[in-house]
Formats: sequence, C-alpha cells, structure tokens
Amino acid sequence: MHGYTDAKDDYLKRLRRVEGQVRGIARMVDEDVYCIDVLTQIAAVTKALQAVSIGLVEDHLAHCVVAAARQSPEEGAAKVKEASDAIARLVRS
Repeated sequence: MHGYTDAKDDYLKRLRRVEGQVRGIARMVDEDVYCIDVLTQIAAVTKALQAVSIGLVEDHLAHCVVAAARQSPEEGAAKVKEASDAIARLVRS
C-alpha cells in the first residue's frame, strides 16, 4: 500500500481538474487568447500541481519513510535519501 492510498480519490479529483485546466490552456492558445491570460492559467496549473506534489511528499514521509525507519535504520536512511532526492527534483522544477 502506498502512502497516498487513503487520499487517492482526492488526488485523482485534483489531477482531473488540472487536466481540464491544461486542455483549457490549449484551447486558449488555439483561439489566440492574450498572452498574459494564458500565462495566468499556466501559473494556476503550476500551483495546483505543486499542491498535489506537496501532499504526496507529506503522505510519503508519514507512511513510507516512517514504516521503513521502523524496520531498520538502514531502510529508514534509504527512504529519507529517496525523499530528499524527490524534493530536490520538485524544487528545481
């Protein structure tokens, strides 16, 4: 079981909303909507994806990292490293 399993429906709902927003942005570009309006919508999608990412990180830390740390210090350290690397990728994006 993954850390996000309990909130899976919420994540899927949010991601479907983002998917609709992205389709809307494509439509805006197709219809030659003003650049700033398109950029505003891109910023909204970016923020929505960041919110999903933060939630997934929190769930991963609370479930997967904690479970690994309870099994052994080595497994805990490996999961912490994995989470740190994922966070670093998110920060760079």
